[in-house]
Amino acid sequence: MKRILLFGNPNVGKSAIFTRLTGVRVIASNYPGTTVEYLSGKTRIDNKDIAVIDVPGTYSLYPDSPAEEVAKKILDKSNPKETVIVNVVDSTNLERNLHLTLQLLSTKFPVVVLLNFWDETKHKGITIDSNNLSNLLKVPVIPTVAITGYGIQELREKIGEAKTSKFKIKEKDIWNFIGKIIREVQSIEHHHHTFPQILEEISTNPLLGIVFAGIVLVLSFMIIRLIGEGLIGLVFTPLFENLWTPVLLKFSSFLGDATILHKILIGELIEGKIDFYQSFGLLSTGLFIPIAAVLPYIISFYFVLSILEDTGYLPRLAVLVDRLMHQIGIHGMGIVPMFLSFGCNVPGVLATRIMETRRERFIAATVMSISIPCMAQTAMIFGLLGKYGVKGIAPVFLTLFLVWIIVGKLMARYVSGESPEIFTEIPPYRVPHFQVLFKKVWLRVGWFIKEALPFVLIGVLIVDLSYIFGFIDFMSRIFGGPLTKILGIPAEAIAALLIGFLRKDVAIGMLAPLGLSMGQLITASVVLTMYFPCVATFVVLFKELGFWDTLKSSAIMISSAFFVGWILNLIY
Repeated sequence: MKRILLFGNPNVGKSAIFTRLTGVRVIASNYPGTTVEYLSGKTRIDNKDIAVIDVPGTYSLYPDSPAEEVAKKILDKSNPKETVIVNVVDSTNLERNLHLTLQLLSTKFPVVVLLNFWDETKHKGITIDSNNLSNLLKVPVIPTVAITGYGIQELREKIGEAKTSKFKIKEKDIWNFIGKIIREVQSIEHHHHTFPQILEEISTNPLLGIVFAGIVLVLSFMIIRLIGEGLIGLVFTPLFENLWTPVLLKFSSFLGDATILHKILIGELIEGKIDFYQSFGLLSTGLFIPIAAVLPYIISFYFVLSILEDTGYLPRLAVLVDRLMHQIGIHGMGIVPMFLSFGCNVPGVLATRIMETRRERFIAATVMSISIPCMAQTAMIFGLLGKYGVKGIAPVFLTLFLVWIIVGKLMARYVSGESPEIFTEIPPYRVPHFQVLFKKVWLRVGWFIKEALPFVLIGVLIVDLSYIFGFIDFMSRIFGGPLTKILGIPAEAIAALLIGFLRKDVAIGMLAPLGLSMGQLITASVVLTMYFPCVATFVVLFKELGFWDTLKSSAIMISSAFFVGWILNLIY
C-alpha cells in the first residue's frame, strides 16, 4: 500500500478524518485542467510513509458535477495494488451513504468503511450493528468520531486488512439491496429533540429562519470587523510602524528622496515621514495595504466563513433564500459564491461551478462582480467613510444591494436558459473541528497572500510609473471633463479608475488624499465597486465564461456603473 483515498459524500467528515491522519503535512492542489481543489498529505503506518488523498465529495461514481468528475478521475488513475479506499460514511444517514459504498465495493480496490459521527447515532436513537454490516459487506467496518479521534487508531491498525469485495450489483438492484442491509443492521427508536435539532427546524422555517439568518449574518460581520480591526490595531500596524518604518527611513536616506528609484520603492514622503496609505512605494504602501490593512479582514472573514460551513449552516441558508435567489435567475446555492465573494471575488466566481447551467453561472458571476465588494475593498470603504458613520457607509452598501436586485432581475428576464430547482444535502448541525477549521483558514489565507500580493505590487508600480512619466495627467486631461460631468468627482480620480482594474482596494485608497466630500466618496466607492472587476477576477471570469460572455458581462458592468454613478451624482 502506497496511498489512501478518502472517499465519501459531501459533509460526512472526510476533512476531519484527513486531518486526524495527516496532521499538518498538507498540500492543497487543483486537479490538472480544472479548478477543483483537493488535499493531499502523508501519514505513517507500520513505519512507512503513506500518501493520503482527500478526494472531492461525491454521491456517485457516475459524475454529474466537476467535483464528482475529479473524484472519478483520481480513482481511475490509481493502481488497485498500491491503493486502499477508505469510505467515510455518515452513520446517521446510512441508507443514502451506502449507495456510494456499494459502487466502491464493485471496483477492484480494497476498501475499509468508516461509520463516522458514531456519537450522533445515540443522540438520534439509531442503533447500527457494525459487525453484522462488516459481514454483509465483506470488508472491515469501523465506527469513528473524527472530532474526538475515536476509532482513528483502530483504522490505522486495520488499514492493512482492507479487502476487495466481490460485489457486482446492477444499478437497478442497488436500492433493493441497500434496503435489505438497512433492515438487518439498523434499528431506530423514538428520541426527544435535542437543542441542535430545534435550531435546525428554526433555521429553515420560512419566517423564523429569516430572523435567524439576519442574526447570524449581523453577528458574522460584527465578528469579522472586531477581529479584523483588532489585528490591525494590535498586531499589524504596530509591526509596520515600529519595525518597518525605521528600516524604510534609513533606506530612504540612502537612496535620496529625489531619485526615481526612491519614488518607486519608497514613494513620496509626507511631511518627511512615510505614510503607508499615501506614499505609494512598493516597500511602503505596496506591502502595507495587503498585509496590514487587508490581510486581517481576510483572516477574520475566512474564520467566520469556515465556522458557518463546518457547523452546517450554509446549506440551510441556501434553502432559505432559494426563492429570493430565483428572482435573479439562480437557485439558493448561489448564496455560497455570493458569500465567498465578500472575501474575494476570485473564489466567488470559481464557486459558481456549483450552479448547474451556463445561464446561472453567467448571472451569478456578473451580479457578484458588479455588486459585491471583496473584503479588501470593504475594508478601504470603511476606512474612507467610517468617519461619517452610518450616513456615509450605509448608502454605499444599500446602493450595491439595490443594484444586485435590479440587475439580477433584469438578467433573469432577458438572459435565455434555465434555472433548475435546488438540490443539496443538509447535514445536521455539528460543532466544528477546530484543527480542521484553522487548517482551512490557513490554506485560504495562504492562497490570498500568494495570489493577491503580486497584483498589489504590480498596481502600485504602475501607479508610480504612470505618475513619473505623466500618463495619469494625460488620461486625466482627456477623460477628466466627462468624468466630472457624469459622476461629479474631480479629474484626479481618473487614476483610481485606471488602477481599479488591478486592485480595487488600492484604487479606493487613492481617493483618500483628494479631499473629496462625503457624497463624492460615496459615488466613487460605488462606481469603483461596479465598473469592472480586478484583473485577477477578470482572468477567472474569462476562463469560466469564455470570450463572448465575458464581453457581455463587462458591458453590463461598465454601463450600469456609470448610470448608477450619474444617479448618485444627482442625489448628492
